[in-house]
Amino acid sequence: MTEAQHQSTLIRWSQQIEVRQQYPELALLHHIPNGGKRDVIEAKHLKTQGVKSGVPDLHLPVSRKGYNSLYIEMKKEGGRASKNQEWWLEKLNVYGNYAVVCCGWREARECLIWYLS
Repeated sequence: MTEAQHQSTLIRWSQQIEVRQQYPELALLHHIPNGGKRDVIEAKHLKTQGVKSGVPDLHLPVSRKGYNSLYIEMKKEGGRASKNQEWWLEKLNVYGNYAVVCCGWREARECLIWYLS
């Protein structure tokens, strides 16, 4: 599976009725679309609007376990974060968030369950 397929699978899991009944906070889970291929003009417009390279893929703006919120950088199984992504994760953690790389949708699901439990 690609990274995008893992992320889509995670989102589909989070939208299941029985999952939302157990973890209603997942209604706030959202994607931060900073990646992807764009033409030069669109990329310039997005940059002027605040798009920044390396920002994690997913955000759950819910405080738990002493953290302000949860950020997940999705990777396919065996994937690795770039230096820029590592910088973002480090800074987000310094400022009181739980920011982590998850390789595959199952690892991300376990992270969400742990965070919300």
